[in-house]
Amino acid sequence: MSNFGAEKKYPMSKDIRIKRGLDIRLKGSAEKVLSQAPVPGVYAVQPTDFTGITPKLLVKEGEHVLAGAPLFYSKDDERVRFSSPVSGEIAAIVRGAKRKLLAIHILPDKEQKFAEFKRPDGSDREALIALLLESGMWPFIRQRPYAVIANPSDAPKSIHISCFNTEPLAADVDFVVSGSEEDFQEGLKAMKMLTSGKVHLNVDGSVPVNSLFEKAEGVQLNRFKGPHPAGNVGVQIHHVEPINKGEVVWYAYPQDVIAIGRLLRTGKADFSKVVALAGHSLQQRKYFKALPGTPVRSFIDGQEPSGVHR
Repeated sequence: MSNFGAEKKYPMSKDIRIKRGLDIRLKGSAEKVLSQAPVPGVYAVQPTDFTGITPKLLVKEGEHVLAGAPLFYSKDDERVRFSSPVSGEIAAIVRGAKRKLLAIHILPDKEQKFAEFKRPDGSDREALIALLLESGMWPFIRQRPYAVIANPSDAPKSIHISCFNTEPLAADVDFVVSGSEEDFQEGLKAMKMLTSGKVHLNVDGSVPVNSLFEKAEGVQLNRFKGPHPAGNVGVQIHHVEPINKGEVVWYAYPQDVIAIGRLLRTGKADFSKVVALAGHSLQQRKYFKALPGTPVRSFIDGQEPSGVHR
């Protein structure tokens, strides 16, 4: 593993108990079996998935793009770009009322080709931010208040990474991050470069802590116990360090950190993530490794019982 960024030493842990809340126990959790998602005939990137941005298109129908190449940017901040998860041909630009950009359809190449990015040297924070912006990884970093994409010009008070989820049928984060130890540690180094404050790993204190999180260096480990919404990053921030007027806190999730670490290690923008296919009505409930823009239909076709609508 490379020595990217300088190490920072923080207090090792903090224990917090959430007393109010409710765990909604639904049947149909995903079994801990991981499969590769089927490759669909078309991927759909939807700007409407990103809260608080007005997209400006950068591509045309018929154009060929590489995985990691920009498709559109934010009108409010042209530096914030959103990249293609796959290489292929732009099949369609879908617009709605008043020409609102709804989706970009991409026909994937049989053999994927990636845009190449150069990692910054040493501990240059501005160069790291420029890389994340150029590659389309920046939208993974969000801010509180408002839960919008972080402003790259801000200096955050700290960065929080929520390492568990208490929502009903949520994916098991420990299972999701398994096998990504190197990329996670590399991504953590990037997180530490982005703030002069602390990087917080917020974990489930009611179960043994995943060794991936427990062995993380230069972070503060916070153990939370209690019912939902204990896994909500906003609740976690409130209990660890409430945000005062004029302050900004950034946050990300473990798979976001892994994607950033993978970019720094390989020079390629690989947006693939592990998702849980769950629900009592499904015959096969398991985990899939998939790219953003994969139609949900490709996961569930032919396996739901009659009477289930989609």
